[in-house]
Amino acid sequence: MADAIAAAAAKHPPAEKVKYQYGTAGFRMKADILDSVMTRCGLIAALRSRSLKGRWIGVMITASHNPPEDNGVKLVEPMGNMLAEDWEKLSTQMANLQTPEEVSKFYHETATRLKIDRTAPARVVIARDTRASGARLLACTLEGLKGAGAEYKDFGFLTTPQLHYLVRCFNTEGTHQEYGKPTEVGYYEKMGNAFQRALKGKEAAGSLTVDCANGVGGPKLTQLIKYIPKEALEIIVVNDNVIKPESLNVDCGADYVKTNQRAPPSSKAGPNDRCCSLDGDADRVMYYFKDANNVFHLLDGDRIATLAASFLGDLVRQCGLADSFKIGVVQTAYANGASTQYVERDLGLQVVCTNTGVKYLHHAAEKMDIGVYFEANGHGTIIFSEATLDKIAEYEPRNPGQAQALEVLRACVELINQAVGDALSDMLLVEVILAHKQWSCNEWLATYTDLPNRLLKVKVTDRGLFQATDAERKLVKPEGVQARIDDVVKKVRQGRSFARASGTEDAVRVYAEAATRAEADDLANKVAKIVETAGTLP
Repeated sequence: MADAIAAAAAKHPPAEKVKYQYGTAGFRMKADILDSVMTRCGLIAALRSRSLKGRWIGVMITASHNPPEDNGVKLVEPMGNMLAEDWEKLSTQMANLQTPEEVSKFYHETATRLKIDRTAPARVVIARDTRASGARLLACTLEGLKGAGAEYKDFGFLTTPQLHYLVRCFNTEGTHQEYGKPTEVGYYEKMGNAFQRALKGKEAAGSLTVDCANGVGGPKLTQLIKYIPKEALEIIVVNDNVIKPESLNVDCGADYVKTNQRAPPSSKAGPNDRCCSLDGDADRVMYYFKDANNVFHLLDGDRIATLAASFLGDLVRQCGLADSFKIGVVQTAYANGASTQYVERDLGLQVVCTNTGVKYLHHAAEKMDIGVYFEANGHGTIIFSEATLDKIAEYEPRNPGQAQALEVLRACVELINQAVGDALSDMLLVEVILAHKQWSCNEWLATYTDLPNRLLKVKVTDRGLFQATDAERKLVKPEGVQARIDDVVKKVRQGRSFARASGTEDAVRVYAEAATRAEADDLANKVAKIVETAGTLP
């Protein structure tokens, strides 16, 4: 085994002078310097599976909303959740080892230290998005899996949430927690069936136009549509060109819409047409529309979270379960201040703020009876605790009204991909809620008024220089930068701004909000200038 591991590592030496880091979305960088990382992730995935006595681990090759020349890899735990933090550190350590001998030694020393049986089975599920570099990086990953003697199932092209779904299905097969059939068709059947049950005979008002970012979500949504009756919801698929990988995320997709606050240039949607955009691996969704005056309105992750929390709260009350469990909403510093106020004041629900990164929100949501979490970028889901799921399953309704609400609630539990944020699942949930409320996008928008905000990206040579605290709302390094930001914020009405290092690229993201659009733009630009000059501070 030692020789096989060293031999696998020897085929793909690390790039010179590159420091690899398993970040909030795994390893993510230019695809041409990832070969060694992929092989080593194959080794780590096998070791992680062995540490869990042969439970299935997932490997997803994707760079989500990043440009086409990037790629990445992330590992998935048995219940479809993010890799455990101590294993992120092990992945980073292994990725930065220089020689095949060091890799083999580290593998075996880690197994000894953690008391892992090296003869235990290792099982891995693997998939990738549509990037041109994916086939090469898949081959590198398989070298690692074979070197470690792992059994693997390669599902080819999948959305990231579909891979998470499969991992959870394989690990719960034949148990009382069985999540679904561990096949791609099983995913479509579960979503399509739950969607129809949750609609309960209601119809969506008008069609939905879905921009698939020219990524893997396009062909997968086309498959899913076959399981959704057209009379329940007509879905129009656009930007689904996966034949040209270089068009991925270019002038389209959820990140484009969020950052530019406008529809993709290719959009043919008319006034009041309901639209949404996925990202490159279909784990984010962003809703939007243009009103009768052709003004663009964004319905982002904050809006989806408030819509879902409000609807679930109504269902729980209608079932007669209001006293049985509490609903909470988890946000990050990017959440619009108006949405936080709406959840606390109008919906009367608890709000928790965490660091940016789905793993932080997921952990916070897991501590709640029903935890609704979405980043403003449209990435999120809803988690039901085990006790809550049991109560919903066992509850005996006392009248027909309760029975009807309970049926919809149970269908929503099935429709929601609790393993991870899933753009297709979240999109169908939004459609169910709007159909039940009989709301257009205008009525959804009217629930509260967003404070004008601006998100900017400042390229930096070393994002590691920027360190933050207080759920990433305050910079502690470089010294003096936060004081300068506070100073400009003080001068703005309803001003709020923060800067944080990106978890996925060498950039610092600057967020600002204020009473007017002009003030928000001006504040964002001033804070961006402070960040730009931070490296030259005395």
